[in-house]
Amino acid sequence: MLSSLVAFSIRFRGVVIGLAVALVGWGLFAAAHAKLDVFPEFAPPLVVVQTEAPGLAPEEVEALVTRPIENALRGAGALESLRSQSIQGLSVVTAIFREGTDIFRARQMAAERLAEAAGRLPAGLGPPALAPLTSSTSMMLAVGLTSAERSPMELRTLADWTIAPRLLGVPGVAKVAVFGGEVRQLQIQLDPARLSAMRVSIDEVVEAARRSTGVRGAGFAETGAQRIPIRADAQALTPEQLGGAVVARRGGAPLRLRDVAHVVEGPEPKHGDALIQGEPGVVLVVSNQYGTNTQDVTLAAEQALSELRPALERDAVVLHSGLFRPATFIEGAIRNVTSSLALGGFLVAAVLFLFLYNVRTALISITAIPLSLLVAVLVLERLGVTLNTLTLGGLAMAIGEVVDDAIIDVENIFRRLRENADAAEPRSDFRVVLDASLEVRSAVVYATFIVALVFLPVISMSGIQGRLFAPLGVAYVLAILASLAVALTLTPALAFALLRGHAAAAFEPPFTRALRERYRVLLEAVSERPRLVVRGVAGLSVAALATLPFFGGAFLPELREGHFIVHMSAVPGTSIEESLRLGRGVTRELLRNPHIRSVAQRVGRAERSDDVWGTHYSELNVDLVPLGGEE
Repeated sequence: MLSSLVAFSIRFRGVVIGLAVALVGWGLFAAAHAKLDVFPEFAPPLVVVQTEAPGLAPEEVEALVTRPIENALRGAGALESLRSQSIQGLSVVTAIFREGTDIFRARQMAAERLAEAAGRLPAGLGPPALAPLTSSTSMMLAVGLTSAERSPMELRTLADWTIAPRLLGVPGVAKVAVFGGEVRQLQIQLDPARLSAMRVSIDEVVEAARRSTGVRGAGFAETGAQRIPIRADAQALTPEQLGGAVVARRGGAPLRLRDVAHVVEGPEPKHGDALIQGEPGVVLVVSNQYGTNTQDVTLAAEQALSELRPALERDAVVLHSGLFRPATFIEGAIRNVTSSLALGGFLVAAVLFLFLYNVRTALISITAIPLSLLVAVLVLERLGVTLNTLTLGGLAMAIGEVVDDAIIDVENIFRRLRENADAAEPRSDFRVVLDASLEVRSAVVYATFIVALVFLPVISMSGIQGRLFAPLGVAYVLAILASLAVALTLTPALAFALLRGHAAAAFEPPFTRALRERYRVLLEAVSERPRLVVRGVAGLSVAALATLPFFGGAFLPELREGHFIVHMSAVPGTSIEESLRLGRGVTRELLRNPHIRSVAQRVGRAERSDDVWGTHYSELNVDLVPLGGEE
């Protein structure tokens, strides 16, 4: 079979070379449109259910909200486990499904069961809601707003009603969590003394506020010829309008809200806050959807922000767009693979030229590198695997291996052509190239499959480690199998097309001749002392094994992502103001380091967010100045 394949490739070399060129073009197109992410999708299929429970203590949230939701979700098809967190005013239940479960079907099953559970929850609570479906890494961008002229309430209103909706309109954005600022509210601050003096109950105040702020349709008026819609524009939108709402009548005179309470425009009670460079601000955390291209979505979101920037500048609002940006790390990884590819190609060409003293052999061998990697990218794209730091790492590791098969083949073909040119009765070039290629074919095939089998344990790992590292092994194996296919088809075809008549008879490169003499001396010395050599190898092996206990252990290697996330936790119950005070001190110290570009602190949790941290907990996004070593 191998003989027929190689013979076909040599005989129809024009077709093989043309197909290879077409494959390169297809691979470049696929690579340009491939999904890019920081890590593979390592999280198992899970559904997060959030329920707002305003005013309830953690114990009440657990008993009245979390447990009924857990009971409703139990028994859902393919459910593997449940975990939950109950904090003041919020219940978060996470349902984890078996590996391989369709995440969209899992969300449908959870939604059906939640519809039944919603009726059994206490009155006054928000309905259970499924959190948006995000990727494993989720957080794709963090931007901030600060202003010396705008109040925290104005900044938050701008973020909630202008920036967040624009970002949510970007294809691929799943959610935008907003930290900091002040959420505008119309507040009715009751005066107990006035309520008692005027014999007004709280229920009457609530009913008056509901009537005044409610939206009601007025129907329509119909004449003989037309129907005219009537609009009732009576909703209270300002403190003055709400204060004029009638609560009751005493002695024929109306009793209004402002007579029994202070009606003001004030901030909603905070669950968290934010600082940017140690100054109060608003931080928007953008998460991308499951299965999207992180880099494309990031660029689209940044384009949307750039469209808003002129309007923000007119309002004296400063936009901090680079507080956290994983796409920068992706771009760096792509540059590293590209530079590794260029460097690998150059080194291969240099080594081949030194040993063979022929430019054509170097060019034939180098073609195996881009073609093998692009074929691997094509297969990964068809399998739905993203190009991330681990798959790119697998491709980078394979660069030295993918050219090995082609080098062996080209070197043997070139040597046999050179010998044939010096023979008394030269054979046809077709026969020489075919025999030379088949001469090393079995060894190359065996070696390639042995290397692929070495990665089989990595590919077959289960759990989170399998979802993380299996793509690395798959990328590596695909690349070396593609290189084997190239060596069986394209390399013999190019060798026959480019090396015929160019193999100088009885010519040996000077570098090879000099190296051979030195190697002969070394080989003779080693052959005379076999026991010493065996003992030396055994001693080195024992010394290497002895160093194993001194190696450190880590789940992932240290990645130079260009930013850090610093976690800071105070005593539970610490107020927002105290957490911000501590954060200012930490920010001040961090910014003294010239390698740090920006620091943004997020305290507690955002409204309608799946975070469950209290006001004692903070995260600081530390962005570093780009360093030359990161390239």
